[in-house]
Amino acid sequence: MNDLEYTYAVARIRSLEASLLTDSVIDQLVNCQSEKQCLELLSEKGWGDHETGLDASAMLKREEEKTWEVIREIAPDLSVFDVLSYSKIYHNLKAAIKEVCTEVQSENIFYDDCAIPGEEMLEIVENKEFGRLPDNMAAVAQEAYDTLLHTRDGQLCDVIVDRAALEAIYEAGMSAKDEIIRNYAESTVAIADIKIAVRCQKTGKSLDFMKRALAECESVSADQLAKAALSGPEAIGEYLSGTAYAEGAQALEESPSAFERWCDNRMMETIRPQKYNAFSVGPLVAYQLARENEIKTVRIILTGKQNEFPDEAIRERVREMYV
Repeated sequence: MNDLEYTYAVARIRSLEASLLTDSVIDQLVNCQSEKQCLELLSEKGWGDHETGLDASAMLKREEEKTWEVIREIAPDLSVFDVLSYSKIYHNLKAAIKEVCTEVQSENIFYDDCAIPGEEMLEIVENKEFGRLPDNMAAVAQEAYDTLLHTRDGQLCDVIVDRAALEAIYEAGMSAKDEIIRNYAESTVAIADIKIAVRCQKTGKSLDFMKRALAECESVSADQLAKAALSGPEAIGEYLSGTAYAEGAQALEESPSAFERWCDNRMMETIRPQKYNAFSVGPLVAYQLARENEIKTVRIILTGKQNEFPDEAIRERVREMYV
């Protein structure tokens, strides 16, 4: 991709950034009296289309589709974005294995906006054609399938697939030439490891379990994080205070929702410098992640309104916007 092509693609993204939701708009949504008012405000901002109307799930799905339509239109090399969909592909693998092994069917459990959509993944698992999967997935799929089939331990199946997903993201990130992809992979794996450690500490998991669940990365030590989790929440906070994720320790002390919010805000901090990069794929990737963040935030707000949560409880959960 030459500089002229970057200039065109980034110019398109810059114009689209103007329509991203700001923190003030998010505050307006939180202050709405009902879900319907939220949807009406979003519709005024261009969310959804004539087919979605004020249907919340349809509107959010349409916004996800719009984002990828833009990326496919302006990005000459779509392979750069593959790593962003790894979590969806591995989710589909996990869901397909559970559906086949337990013979329990569930609706709307698959992602279709990824390289291996739900129906195809289900067919692969049903026929045990794991060789059709990418090399880094085939062995994991077989192991997870056999584990669930013979042990009926759904949690162990989850651990096998989830760790493989993190390792795939990290491997792709570290081999990428674009800094934003490397930063995305590092932050994604580190934050996932912290979340895993926190959950394991709360549920009293063993050291062996945690070591099996945690993926290696540069910015946190899986071994030290597991040992800290074994000692208690204070030990996790103490360990994190000496890393790049020290603010996460403070959020952990505040509340679980504050910690979840911090995790997503940390990713926005990671990608925000791309706003000043005019000659690389960085702004395109940052826009994609920013859109995912705002759609997630809107979903949190709409869910809060549906369940009649107090505004302050919703506000505690909303994420910082990219712009």
